Amino acid sequence: MSYTRRDFGMMAAGAASALAMPGVLSAAGKPDSVFGGVQVGINAPYSFHGMPAGADDVLGYLVQTGISAAELRSQPVEASLGAPALASKGVGEAIVGTGTQPPTKEQEAEQKAAIEALKKWRLSRSMNEFKAFRKKYEDAGVKIQIVKFDKIDTSSDEVLDYCFQMAKTLGANAISCEIPVSKTKRLGAFAAKHQLMVGYHGHGNLTNPEAFGRLGAWEQAFWYSKFNGANVDIGHFFASNGFSPAEWIKENHTRITHVHLKDRKANMGAGMPWGQGDTPVKEILQLMKREKYKFQATIELEYPVPAGSSILAEVSKCVAFCKEVLEG
Repeated sequence: MSYTRRDFGMMAAGAASALAMPGVLSAAGKPDSVFGGVQVGINAPYSFHGMPAGADDVLGYLVQTGISAAELRSQPVEASLGAPALASKGVGEAIVGTGTQPPTKEQEAEQKAAIEALKKWRLSRSMNEFKAFRKKYEDAGVKIQIVKFDKIDTSSDEVLDYCFQMAKTLGANAISCEIPVSKTKRLGAFAAKHQLMVGYHGHGNLTNPEAFGRLGAWEQAFWYSKFNGANVDIGHFFASNGFSPAEWIKENHTRITHVHLKDRKANMGAGMPWGQGDTPVKEILQLMKREKYKFQATIELEYPVPAGSSILAEVSKCVAFCKEVLEG
């Protein structure tokens, strides 16, 4: 699927009418989700669960919902440029065993071949391809501020160089990933080499020394490299630690690449429509506005879509929530 400039204009006009959110689209009909000086973005295509996840599909969703920045995963970018099928699953992930059975020798061989094919494809790329991809998104009004790579810690040195070059060419100011704490020393060295931050995503495991749940995990990564940073998921942070991440964010704001926004109940409770949980989403957004933080406030749609609604409608509600908090 591909879109023309006229298509984007029609989608934007339709979004303005259907979503009734004045100010989310600019006068030029392009998405504009900077509210009160805070750049609101979204983790894509992750937040568009179960929907077509091609690069053009994702761009269409962003235009429709008025979102002008993204944490974009590498898979739709590479797939749009003809990468082998493994790129749609993530680095290092291909054929695995079924159920509790380990992979057979044949499956392991197939996996290794698929990984090598993707590596060969990546190392043959011209960065001009990614410049064209970036232009397509930016012409539609969307900045790619963060590029997320799955299983990046399993990559060879050559592929790591490629990942950082790709992210910088796409216009990103950071890479994001979910890897063990001990692996951040190596990745931090590559981040320093390329002068590009890496944001490590936190979940809720407070006991595993390799998990970004306990706060000391980020400090350990920070010590390894000044280009190691934090992707603070405020829902997971609050649900696991039991207190607001506001003070930690203030103390470490120079290391934060972006925050993931979601609303959860306390004590590892469920994800909820925004405003119905216990997570201090408003507090964090207002902190970002007050302190003039430039890192992205990244929407993650994780709560169940209510009956009669849709993913795009719920994403639009999250955008409206941010706009009301920051400009209301």
